[in-house]
Amino acid sequence: MENKDQYAVYGNPVKHSKSPQIHAAFAEQTGQKLNYRAHKVELERFAEVASQFFSHGGKGLNITAPFKLDAFKFADQLSGRARRAGAVNTLALQEDGSIYGDNTDGVGLVRDIHDNLGWELNGRRILVLGAGGAARGILGPVLKQKPAHVLVANRTVEKAQNLVKLFDAMGDVSGCSYEGLIGTQFDLIINGTSASMTGDLPPLPHHILSNDGCAYDMMYGPKPTPFMRWAAAEAAWAVSDGLGMLVEQAAESFCIWRGVRPDTKPVVELIRQSLSA
Repeated sequence: MENKDQYAVYGNPVKHSKSPQIHAAFAEQTGQKLNYRAHKVELERFAEVASQFFSHGGKGLNITAPFKLDAFKFADQLSGRARRAGAVNTLALQEDGSIYGDNTDGVGLVRDIHDNLGWELNGRRILVLGAGGAARGILGPVLKQKPAHVLVANRTVEKAQNLVKLFDAMGDVSGCSYEGLIGTQFDLIINGTSASMTGDLPPLPHHILSNDGCAYDMMYGPKPTPFMRWAAAEAAWAVSDGLGMLVEQAAESFCIWRGVRPDTKPVVELIRQSLSA
């Protein structure tokens, strides 16, 4: 029987994960021999289970909630973007036996917005909703695109302000409460909150989108999210969910592990079809 390199995604919950389907498609497309599975890890057991995976010959892991901080602590070496984000979503076994940690979320978002959707980030006024792990993972790569300004809005203003302090050397970035958004206007709004999962919506004022403003929800599903429906009602020029980001961040992980970059477009279409099946 042919031996295949072993990869997995660790999370809790993880049953909903599309990562096995995505990486199977990448492997088939690029002729790579690997197995990839989803594994639910009990809370408090991440380091133990990850150590076992690598000691038994595992080559790489994707990490989803709630273990990205655990993975950050677990890695022997960190990429610059993982260090800035304070979180790791990709672990890779190195030739010397050490574990390399990276964060591909932000570059996945930027690739989807810029390359796939064709939206401009350079020189734009960008609003990021939420100051949790999702926002933290994307701020560095977004600021690297040299937007005119990035504002992080959060229910707790202190959390937003503490987050932007970590990135203020990279560009013009500030934080505020949702109440502080009154009278402001943006070219792109990125929803980094989990509100879409609960059918909720951050309290956003009317006319906050510019005439050619776009809206991007990092969440995705078979139907438009509440945030996407709000943006369409606000006459957004374009609206997207985060499925492309999911596939793009996975492609970056795959490239780190295998040294080859898959074509993401057919895989986005494949996963989109599976959502509506």
